Amino acid sequence: MAEQVYFEDITEGGEIDPLAKLPTTRQLVMWAGASGDYNPIHYDKDYALGRGLSGVVVPGQLVCAFLGQMVTDWMGERGTLKKLSCSYKGMNYPGEAITCKGKVLKKLVADGEHCVECNIWAENARGEKTVTGSAVVILPARS
Repeated sequence: MAEQVYFEDITEGGEIDPLAKLPTTRQLVMWAGASGDYNPIHYDKDYALGRGLSGVVVPGQLVCAFLGQMVTDWMGERGTLKKLSCSYKGMNYPGEAITCKGKVLKKLVADGEHCVECNIWAENARGEKTVTGSAVVILPARS
């Protein structure tokens, strides 16, 4: 896990440490079992091809989970993930790299909490944003 980040250490516009993922078809089947999402486009190649896709696709919720992992890795053990939301814009495929990225949008202190609002997104190997979203975290303060 990354070193603890503190509210005073970050700046608006600063980048979140990126997270690279390389999902496999096995991981998609495991995700289906864990999430209860048994849509065959995520694990059955023939079914996906029959629906006009070029193969099985990575579930958008799994990519959102990758984004959540990036944020929680970045904020450290003393941070709190208050909100995570995602919107699906494109498709990811197993065996293709997914890079999760983010930027600090705004810092504010509200109700005694040191809040950080972030823009987050996932890019495919071609640099296209396939999932976009936002996160709000509470970070510890040094003082």
